[in-house]
Amino acid sequence: MTLLSRSLKEAIVTMLAALATLGCALALAPAAGTAVLGVVLCLSLSRSQLDRDRRGRIEAAIALPLVSLAAFGVAMLLHERPWWGATAFVLVISASIWLRRFGDAGRKAGRLIALPFVVLLITPHLPASPGGPLPAWLLTVVVALLALFWVGLLHALAQRLRFLPSVPPEPKLPAAPQTGGLRLIASSRMAIQMGLALAAGFAVGHLFFGPHWAWVVLTAFIVGSGNQGRLDVVHKSGLRVLGAAAGTVIALAANGGLGGHDRGTVALILLAVFLGLWLRPLGYAWWALFVTLALALLQGFEGLPAQEVLGLRLAEIVIGALIGVAAAWFVLPVRSTDVLRRRIADALAALAEAGDPAATERSAQPFLAQLANVEKVAPAFRATRRLTRRWHPLQPADWVDTLAACQAPACRMLAQGEAPGQVRKALAAARKAMREPAEIGPALVALLQALDAAAAVKPQA
Repeated sequence: MTLLSRSLKEAIVTMLAALATLGCALALAPAAGTAVLGVVLCLSLSRSQLDRDRRGRIEAAIALPLVSLAAFGVAMLLHERPWWGATAFVLVISASIWLRRFGDAGRKAGRLIALPFVVLLITPHLPASPGGPLPAWLLTVVVALLALFWVGLLHALAQRLRFLPSVPPEPKLPAAPQTGGLRLIASSRMAIQMGLALAAGFAVGHLFFGPHWAWVVLTAFIVGSGNQGRLDVVHKSGLRVLGAAAGTVIALAANGGLGGHDRGTVALILLAVFLGLWLRPLGYAWWALFVTLALALLQGFEGLPAQEVLGLRLAEIVIGALIGVAAAWFVLPVRSTDVLRRRIADALAALAEAGDPAATERSAQPFLAQLANVEKVAPAFRATRRLTRRWHPLQPADWVDTLAACQAPACRMLAQGEAPGQVRKALAAARKAMREPAEIGPALVALLQALDAAAAVKPQA
């Protein structure tokens, strides 16, 4: 299945869940705020895949209502006591990142905690839902549970019908090792970076942009979330600014059709979100472009002309991106090459474990899962390679490409049995080379050659 084909199917299932949640939310409280809350939660839950297994669904069903209540309280503070609300928001989001130090359980908890709070940045300008059978605080919890229900149900159904492939379990990640001395581990540094970036975003947003403060904070959060090193933050910032700029130009060119309240406008908003979901794997700029269009259309539900807001929004996005980059680059920075080397080392360790003669199971799945983690870091390095190949022949992106080329022969070798001696020797050399960047490329090339040779040997009958 090609990347775009799979992405299209995932976008279809996600949008069906969003439409189902949208219908239920509007039945409970017919207002734009409720509708947007349900759709955004569906998009976020689908991407985070917190419902990938039964245990994950149970954990999310227990924790999400509690976190949603806390988010509702912070939302009230942001409206009535902005600086107290901002302080609470910064502390919660920073804590959700700090929890990564506790391994897989900490990462899941952090994602569950952050999810409803991030939604606050997308829908702060929409009024609370008037009327309806439920009070506002309970409505927030019910919509969150509805989003989780529809996302879980439709993804499970799509997998059962083989419309979507089964989602493999995430590789179990251990708790972060404690470092000696004064050096902080990566999760602590990233939590501090995020806290300072959000604090700066709130200050700049409230002081200079009034009621539109959220876009500075949202962009600072987006470019810093999932921080995979300072180069990754710069790359993500550039794509977000370019995508938002393109979306702003298109929205301004079509301003005659923006800002309506009819069903056609709602359909266009959903279409823009769908296209963003589908094309996002091609680059984050596509997502930023279509989300900018969707939000420009949504301005009609605020009673604001989009052409008066889009330029201001683009300025906020640029400022938020600069804040995020400054925090990642100058505050306890995490080097992207260190992140990449760690992930390549994890992939090599998984392959070595699967090919060990003493191994009782030779599944390639852990190795493939670690390869996927390496690929998450790759876009920034590949973009850098296109710009700097002439001046810097040593390119970490080449390490990623060589390791990716190892996938097919490694899977064939594991299907045949244990790793032969020359492969184990090449693996040991490659793992040792992770300490010296100049040796990584040649060591990975040698590993690829050894794997090709081992995979070419036909098993004896």
